[in-house]
Amino acid sequence: MKARSDEARSRILDRIRDVLAERASTEHPGHFKSWRPLPPAGNAIDGFEAMFLAAGGEVVRVADAQGAQSWLADFSSDFAAQALGVGVPSTLAADLAIADPTDAPLGVSMARGAIAESGSLILDARDGRRAQLLTPTHVVVLKAGAVHQTIHDALSSMRSDLPSAIGFHSGPSKSADIGQVMVKGVHGPGRVVALIVLSEDS
Repeated sequence: MKARSDEARSRILDRIRDVLAERASTEHPGHFKSWRPLPPAGNAIDGFEAMFLAAGGEVVRVADAQGAQSWLADFSSDFAAQALGVGVPSTLAADLAIADPTDAPLGVSMARGAIAESGSLILDARDGRRAQLLTPTHVVVLKAGAVHQTIHDALSSMRSDLPSAIGFHSGPSKSADIGQVMVKGVHGPGRVVALIVLSEDS
């Protein structure tokens, strides 16, 4: 039985080798240039905000880490508990009970970066996918210096430190699978807020 299996495997591989030997070689297409022929006009932060808002997300800009802390403290006062990403510094953790992401109404994460051309937040799996995906409301803290014009630029900046998974989150979860009626929060948070910290020193 094994002999037949090995023989069949060899025949298949021989056919593949024959086809590849006859196929003309092609040059490597070069760097991935992403789906827009030109980078978006204006600075990267404005481009990201326009695209993210168009996808149903929310954007808040604060001057520095202290401004982020103050905004988060005020915003979180409407919630009973929170789930925090691993990378969220203690200074940004609001004075709320910590809950499992399956039960927390609010999730707070740190973005790895963002992309202007697609309006996407880049979320690192190491920060905790459950806090990113299971909470109904998700606040993502984003440093202004980590906003890139293109997907190519963003991925190139991460070349030396890639996680096992990267999430591109372009606004809240939404689906129109049933009756072509758009519903938010179907496969993840129904509300996503990008909190952009403008100071490079934060």
